Amino acid sequence: TDIRTTLRELFFTGAKELDVGAKKAIVIYVPVRQIRGYQKIQVNLVRELEKKFSGKTVMFLGQRRILPKPKKNQRTRQKQLRPRSRTLTAVHDAILDDLVFPAEIVGKRTRVKLDGTKLIKA
Repeated sequence: TDIRTTLRELFFTGAKELDVGAKKAIVIYVPVRQIRGYQKIQVNLVRELEKKFSGKTVMFLGQRRILPKPKKNQRTRQKQLRPRSRTLTAVHDAILDDLVFPAEIVGKRTRVKLDGTKLIKA
């Protein structure tokens, strides 16, 4: 009943089913402004949804937008600066925080291999 009253004012923008190895996962996209509301009831809500969807992993992610980096010789000057929350790295960090929600990320390591690929360990 507590979940039901909280869910009345919350909504989601989309959902996807993904293959993660041998299992399937359901990703539910939520407006960024409401992600805190979902996180308050996330533990109970995920437990109920995983029961309903017979063992599939359920995750909640904020629906975020990545804006492109402004070019130096752009013909039309942009009217507003790109906010830090819309940069590629900020969006990726926020998605990672959403994925591991009940836990917190305390450290990250970036490993650059000889061929130039980057691997982030969190």
